[in-house]
Amino acid sequence: MNRFARSACGVAAAAALALGATACAEAVDTVDRAVNDTYEVTYEVTGSNVDSISYHDGGGKALEPSITTVDKPDLPWKKTVTLRGIMPSGVIPTAADLTGAKVTCRITHEGKVLAEETGEGLVTAGGCIGESPVGAE
Repeated sequence: MNRFARSACGVAAAAALALGATACAEAVDTVDRAVNDTYEVTYEVTGSNVDSISYHDGGGKALEPSITTVDKPDLPWKKTVTLRGIMPSGVIPTAADLTGAKVTCRITHEGKVLAEETGEGLVTAGGCIGESPVGAE
């Protein structure tokens, strides 16, 4: 009886390990896909008296994206970039003239608006930050 019980326990343990390994492999595949997949977003800024626009340009690390700044942009301004994995999209217009600026920023992905904000005056405190759509599908 002991030999039978040990064999049964061994088979059960092996089956559990196989199932656990499969689940773990699926989790790793999901994380790898989330880190390596890319997606495109389009940043848009409209309004007046914007001195600069900073945006996540797709470089850097997922949670520390590199930022590009355009000084004295012509409005309306539009830029499409490719981001990776869980990297958030972000665009921040800045206006130094607090009295004359009215600004709207928008981030779209495949026609869907990920983020949109409108503000007057100095807009650096907000801007638009959008979550990555990778893994949300």
